[in-house]
Amino acid sequence: MAYRVIQWSTGNVGRYSLRAILNHPELELAGVWVHSEKKAGRDAGELCGTGPVGVIATNDADSLLESDADCVVYTATADVRLLEAVEDVCRILRAGKNVVSSSIVPLVHPAHMGPDIQQKLEDACREGNASLWFNGIDPGFANDLLPLVLSGLAERWTQIRIQEIVNYATYDQPEVVLGTMGFGKPMDELPLLLQPGMLTIAWGGTIRLLAEGLGLELDEISQRYECLPAERDLETPMGLIAEGTRAALRFEVMGVVGGEPRLVVEHVTRMHDDLAPDWPRSDGGYHIIIEGVPRLVCKLDMEDEHGDHAVGGVLLTATRLVNAIPAVVAAPPRPLTPLDLPLITGKGLLAT
Repeated sequence: MAYRVIQWSTGNVGRYSLRAILNHPELELAGVWVHSEKKAGRDAGELCGTGPVGVIATNDADSLLESDADCVVYTATADVRLLEAVEDVCRILRAGKNVVSSSIVPLVHPAHMGPDIQQKLEDACREGNASLWFNGIDPGFANDLLPLVLSGLAERWTQIRIQEIVNYATYDQPEVVLGTMGFGKPMDELPLLLQPGMLTIAWGGTIRLLAEGLGLELDEISQRYECLPAERDLETPMGLIAEGTRAALRFEVMGVVGGEPRLVVEHVTRMHDDLAPDWPRSDGGYHIIIEGVPRLVCKLDMEDEHGDHAVGGVLLTATRLVNAIPAVVAAPPRPLTPLDLPLITGKGLLAT
């Protein structure tokens, strides 16, 4: 019997998770919630680039929550509406629907946003007898489960560093790239992501999850960043990145143990491959570097079906959520982390 799943939003991640739901042999699409009036009334298949599937998108949340669906894939953007998104998720949980989500990134570790939020989520899970799991690719698999598994190969280690190195020029998500991250803005203008403490809020949950999995007590979680300007005008799908405006960003969020940065999440983001030649480089993906004996470097590169690295990362976020649905539905009714779930594999996904 297939699990019945609602897709909540069809934006950058949502259209790929919708496609993944339709293609998954253990899942059945039970409904699609959309914010836009232009999308309401359209066939779900049309919204993710497949043929018609007979499920019509709606902005009537109540009717979806009254349905017999087992799980909701919640991918609505939450960068500037964290508390509102928490309320959305709690409402869904109280309606008896399990939730997998990439939206509220600090909650990859449910305690990271503080005891009040954690208690609110726990209460909603208990009331609806439903489970909750926040994950994706980053924060998510690339900087939680994958480095934890690789650390099990060490005789001893001194630092675990996870790098995302991606050209974001083709990541057609202006709200995030131009707004939250501030690309194309004056160098002296601080976007949301670079406001004091915001990097620690966003990726601190990942650091806490790594520390829990490794049995470490953190002294603190700290951050640092640097930016570089465009050396010429750069054309992108989101518009012009003008010469002299922010066009490259490098940051680190560090879990400090014994006075040393032992756990490091690093992002190197460019709007053109020629920028910041002295910063770490990659074909587009993730590097997990475990300093120790033996020294270990694992490279995770990704592309979508058109060869795009940035969109490939978005696709991985979607598939990470969708493929975990059976395990999340079967889990105890509470906020979960990857440490609570069995190994999620590609069972049933062999293309024939």
